[in-house]
Amino acid sequence: MPLQPLTDALAEVEQLRARLGPRESFRDPAFLRELADSVAGTTHLRRLPIAEAFIEDLRNFPEQPQLTRTKRHINTARDAQIFSLFNASYFPKLSLDLLSYRALPTDETLADRYPSNTMPVNIVERSSGFGSRVVVALFPENHIDGSQMSDDLIFYFINKFVRRHNKLTRRLIEAAMAEGSFPLLRGTTDVDVERASSWWVRLHEYHHRQGDMPIPEFLPAKRYKPLAGLEELRVDISGMLACLNDTELPQADARLAYEYILSERLLRYAVEGIPRPNYDAVASQLLFNYLVEQGGIELRADRIHLLPGLDAALAAFLGEVQDIERHIHTEPVERVRKMLIAFTNRYTDYDESAKDYQHIPFFAELKRRLEV
Repeated sequence: MPLQPLTDALAEVEQLRARLGPRESFRDPAFLRELADSVAGTTHLRRLPIAEAFIEDLRNFPEQPQLTRTKRHINTARDAQIFSLFNASYFPKLSLDLLSYRALPTDETLADRYPSNTMPVNIVERSSGFGSRVVVALFPENHIDGSQMSDDLIFYFINKFVRRHNKLTRRLIEAAMAEGSFPLLRGTTDVDVERASSWWVRLHEYHHRQGDMPIPEFLPAKRYKPLAGLEELRVDISGMLACLNDTELPQADARLAYEYILSERLLRYAVEGIPRPNYDAVASQLLFNYLVEQGGIELRADRIHLLPGLDAALAAFLGEVQDIERHIHTEPVERVRKMLIAFTNRYTDYDESAKDYQHIPFFAELKRRLEV
């Protein structure tokens, strides 16, 4: 079924967004009742089934503090629309927002072997909050109810992945990598990058829920910047190794996904995290320094060379993290956290005086030279 244009409804959402108060009021029952009345008073927005569900949820708040009807509608993907009130500190521009999307195909073998509630999609129409550069995904806990249930979908906006890969990562590959590196990526089309991105996010979410300290169970223990970065790296290296070693997967797509994940983790996050590294940039620094020490990569003549020992170095990294996390069965969480932090700090530059992580000079110079 073709998507119905949302032009008029989106205009009404923008008008409502402009009148929203401070985020501190987003869970106030009086504010939510007023917002429900405002949405119900629109001409076009209120006719959308997702808006009807949202209005009903708000009118039952706080007696029913979960956005049950809204999320049920989203999870059924019946009309490929998302509308809600969001409140996530890392998505500051996302608030009352609406979008329509087109779901992307998923390889059946990949989905069977690595099941998750991941929804790789392309945005078709959207309100301004979803236009923010950093909003590349939408998680169930981003809604004002802050909850995540086992059947809630996790959305990744793949056209944003393609755009940032073309805008930055391709330039970094040309400027930083030795000739012949990432041969499959160098000849890709947007459709290829779209497919590789879909593989990445599915493997990413699947592996978050694997291991001795999976997410969301151990999310509180991993919120600290270096541990959040280490967790992102743990799941992405797990995904890369699956692409390398799982012979049941379509091999051409798996090899492309491997190169894609590695290039994004090794290069883009490292540059985007300058001057103040976020947790993804800490993960890139950790990956770079670990692989250099283990003989997986080499920095020579201002170029990164991928060495024959790279695959073994990735496996060694994952093995070390797994060995530490296995202690969770016999030792307190805080003790295991300290071990994971110590492992991360061994391969990163933590400045005690600044109380923060420092960037790698090679990537700082790369950022300056490319003016990105």
